[in-house]
Amino acid sequence: MRIAYLQFDENEARRRLNKKELMKLWNHLLLMSSGDVQQALEWLKQLAQKYGIGDEEWFQDFVASLQNEGFIEPNELGILVPTKKAERAIRKDSLDQVFRNLEGLGSGEHRTSKSGTSLERQPETRPFNFGDLSSDIDYKISITNALKRGIDDIALTEDDLAVYETEQFASCATVLMIDISHSMILYGEDRITPAKRVAIALAELIQTKYPKDALEVITFGDDAEKISLSRLPYLQVGPFHTNTKAGLQLAQRLLARKKHTNKQIFMITDGKPSCILENGRHYKNSFGLDPHIVAETLKEADLCRRRNITISTFMIAQDQILVDFIDRLTQTNKGRAYYSALDSLGGNILVDYMRNRRRRVR
Repeated sequence: MRIAYLQFDENEARRRLNKKELMKLWNHLLLMSSGDVQQALEWLKQLAQKYGIGDEEWFQDFVASLQNEGFIEPNELGILVPTKKAERAIRKDSLDQVFRNLEGLGSGEHRTSKSGTSLERQPETRPFNFGDLSSDIDYKISITNALKRGIDDIALTEDDLAVYETEQFASCATVLMIDISHSMILYGEDRITPAKRVAIALAELIQTKYPKDALEVITFGDDAEKISLSRLPYLQVGPFHTNTKAGLQLAQRLLARKKHTNKQIFMITDGKPSCILENGRHYKNSFGLDPHIVAETLKEADLCRRRNITISTFMIAQDQILVDFIDRLTQTNKGRAYYSALDSLGGNILVDYMRNRRRRVR
């Protein structure tokens, strides 16, 4: 066997390698900067210098290519801002990165375990009921049932008919709660960027794969606010406490308007509840778990349970005092809790979203 060794061209290898990866890096930096193009470019320039990605000429060429390809453009003040095309690229890249960790999961429809009318048959059969489709009749088993009475005078009756079980597609309404309190960037750890990436990926998943589903996104700090999907890349953390109660209240109001079969809340947080609104004023306590704040928050979790709304909490910190609170909230709601590393957060949420779609609908 002959092996031909060619001269290694470092510049050509860098050019070929970096085109796709560079855009992923750019999308990540743009997400980290909450859409601040100048800040993202400054970070990219620092990385290029540190790791030898390219020189000043390379950097200017890259900025020009972003403009020429329609990813950034100047606004009325002459400041470069992301375009709709850039937002689409972030959504697609976020979904790709999150799905990369979901081994064994296909991208097809999600189903419930309840039988009903749908597009795909199950191998099991059941007796015919009024209203069943003739196309779902298993004629082999039906005729076999008729033959059990004898072959002399065979006649197929309604009692002989068997129909295939079919899978029923469930509709699902989801509210995604994102913690934007100050702790999401505390101690120099960026927790808000992975949270935004997950929210963007989940929105892209639902809009492209499950268009009949509903997704609402809310942020919660001192107060809770519903936000549009278009604002997701631009979310920023504020000097806020954590009003989990307000987030759960708003989520319930949004879900009450939905007619979907399944209703659920995904809550991404790294902090204990430290704030509630009472009599038009914020009652805050940042130290430990305030019994009054905790009790008020757990009341909302219990209301969700009684309204058949499951809360899945994704905790991106594992301080024992926080874990203890989430355990109490999960027990109250009969929901789920995941203690996620930042790099696996997206996989956990999307796995749980798909699993929840398979639950039995009564």
